[in-house]
Amino acid sequence: MSVIPLKLSILDQSPAAPGETASQALQHTIELAQKAEDWGYHRFWVAEHHGSHRNMGSSPEVLVSHLLARTHRIRVGSGGVMLQHYSPYKVAENFNVLASLAPGRVDLGIGRGPGGMPNTTQALRPQPMNGSLPRPLEEKLAELRQFLASPPDGAREAGGPTVSPVPAQPADVHLLGTTAASAEVAAMQMLPYVFAMFLNGDEGEMRKSIDTYHALSSGLPGFQPAAMLALPVIVADTDEEASAFARGIHVVRIQLASGRTFTVFSEEAAREFGRQSGEEFSYEVQEANVIHGSPLAVQERLLALQKEYAVNEVFIVTAVDNFPSRLRSYELLAEALLSGDVNSRDLQEVAEGLP
Repeated sequence: MSVIPLKLSILDQSPAAPGETASQALQHTIELAQKAEDWGYHRFWVAEHHGSHRNMGSSPEVLVSHLLARTHRIRVGSGGVMLQHYSPYKVAENFNVLASLAPGRVDLGIGRGPGGMPNTTQALRPQPMNGSLPRPLEEKLAELRQFLASPPDGAREAGGPTVSPVPAQPADVHLLGTTAASAEVAAMQMLPYVFAMFLNGDEGEMRKSIDTYHALSSGLPGFQPAAMLALPVIVADTDEEASAFARGIHVVRIQLASGRTFTVFSEEAAREFGRQSGEEFSYEVQEANVIHGSPLAVQERLLALQKEYAVNEVFIVTAVDNFPSRLRSYELLAEALLSGDVNSRDLQEVAEGLP
């Protein structure tokens, strides 16, 4: 059986642990990106959170620019820009500048969630004109991709807007999501798709989403589908140490009366979200579905997921407050899957031994 090596990438949320300042959290992100490049990770993405005392990355474009200047080879991008809040034209301008500064190294991941509490969402969104409804994300996504593409020769003569600069290699666009509906959008718009298991640990939904993406994108002319997983992972020197870290991680699923659901990471945040929504709400605290263990145990689990879901790249999200321990987790995983000591024969032997 032929096994394609698994690419590892990182999605970092710039978390500020209790007692840490925002500056310290962002410095940790910079250090992690530089270490990730040295260890052989493929991409380094930063998240977008608003109004948070916990996650400091409220402006991924600014942070991406700084990380590109502080690294040399690794691809850097957003995971993801919350396009529902913004003008597709302006997002295209921002990422065309980034792609011109660092050709071939920029990714534009698009997220479908709000990225914050209802009041921050309201503050971010422009007021609809004449009482019109907000534009659907699918429409804004299609428009964004048109702006990112090299403008057609007749665009200026026809009076259509063009984006400047036009980089030789535009940012690669990806769509992140947590449901089969997001997978359908990614397939229909012929985009790579990243299922965010760190936000939705329901493996049944992950299975449905990836199957939907593969089914709808298969055979589309001129398109090479790419499904990826963004996974919560903790690696430590022993299974016991990793388990201790994992036990402290929970997710809280909020259900609004309108039927919408959201994920936060504390009961306090859930109650505040519900209050700001102005709707009746309920929430459920769930133990996070974290992949954790010693390097060998996690290696085997990731290779099993690669085989089961037909993916060749995973994004790792490690939610450990202690930064040296978080850094160590990423280092151990790189040693297990990315080091020169792990050759294709080793990977094949592990994969063939999996159920």
